[in-house]
Amino acid sequence: MELWLSLKIALRALRANKMRSVLTMLGIIIGIAAVIAMVAVGSGANYLISQQIASIGSNIILVIPGATTSGGLRMGASSTPSLTVDDLKAIREECPSVELVAPTMRGTAQVVYGNLNWSTIIMGTTPEFFEIREWPVVAGRGLSPSDVEGATKNCVIGQTVAENLFGSDDPVGKSVRIKKVPFTVVGLLERKGQSPQGTDQDDIIYIPLRTAQRKIIGSQFPNTVGAMLVKARSAELLNKAEAEVQALLDQRHRIGPSKDRDYTTRNLSEILALSEQSSKVMSLLLGAVASISLIVGGIGIMNIMLVSVTERTREIGIRMALGAKRRDILMQFLTEAVLLTLFGGIIGMLLGSGAAQAISKLLDWPTLISLKAIAIAFIFSGGVGIFFGFYPARKAAGLNPIEALRYE
Repeated sequence: MELWLSLKIALRALRANKMRSVLTMLGIIIGIAAVIAMVAVGSGANYLISQQIASIGSNIILVIPGATTSGGLRMGASSTPSLTVDDLKAIREECPSVELVAPTMRGTAQVVYGNLNWSTIIMGTTPEFFEIREWPVVAGRGLSPSDVEGATKNCVIGQTVAENLFGSDDPVGKSVRIKKVPFTVVGLLERKGQSPQGTDQDDIIYIPLRTAQRKIIGSQFPNTVGAMLVKARSAELLNKAEAEVQALLDQRHRIGPSKDRDYTTRNLSEILALSEQSSKVMSLLLGAVASISLIVGGIGIMNIMLVSVTERTREIGIRMALGAKRRDILMQFLTEAVLLTLFGGIIGMLLGSGAAQAISKLLDWPTLISLKAIAIAFIFSGGVGIFFGFYPARKAAGLNPIEALRYE
């Protein structure tokens, strides 16, 4: 029996029991839809994490003071300001794998504009910071070297601060008060969104480092900085740049092999890799859980096909008596099972794609529908039909023609 004839007979048999066919496909439909929707959610999570970490910048090493011991007590990161402006200059001059380095000094203050006020983060830094973070200005200008050298009262603000203080007005050129000190807004930064820790990166004001040290944040330790951002010349040189920074700081801070470092370095690419790995594991788990429904649907198909073999025993006997071979009967019932799963797979793919879009709109969560996932789901649905349809088809092909003709 040729394949096209098997398809014709299988389609006729499915049309003869439409309701049964639909109910049989239901498990496959739900399974495929669940797999596609869950994989889309997992891929969206991976994309979101990647975007958040990419918003920090590329090839970055974070150097923070801390991990010191005082009075026998082990202090945490940033417990003592051990990094200085001289350390920064030394890294810039003596580490060949480093492209840029920028200091930061962080504080919180109430910012006032007219009769409006907003509590936000105040960050003292230098122009290199925005190059490292790959953070352009969308209006006005950024901080300049002359702002840092002259400790000017100029500032660059994030989008969240601009919305809460100025609404839809252009903030550039406006005057705000930070801790009663007047500042002129010279630039508005592009929107960055949430950080990997979930904080709003746009809820911040940047001022020149010397202005922060002398007038806003201050420090009881002169010439120190809160942290440093170091950018390697390339992704390939990132680990080398980190090693160079550590060797230089160890030398400058007189840290021997047996002493604990009074600073900590964090390679942000490692954080990215770990986050991506975690999201991939989550995607696999979601897909695996959803795949259970495919197995349940396959078992349902096997049960229905066994019932169909029993109901059509006399028909099978007549076909065999008319010359149909066992492989023809096997092919006929196997084709029916595969058609059921493929039709269910197509409907499931459409429903799964629609469900992913609905999740994205209702929960404001990014979902990415992967063509690869759809192709795998479609192939898998056909595989389920072959796997779970083989036993009923084999049972039908193994019937004794004489006993089948006697069956009532």
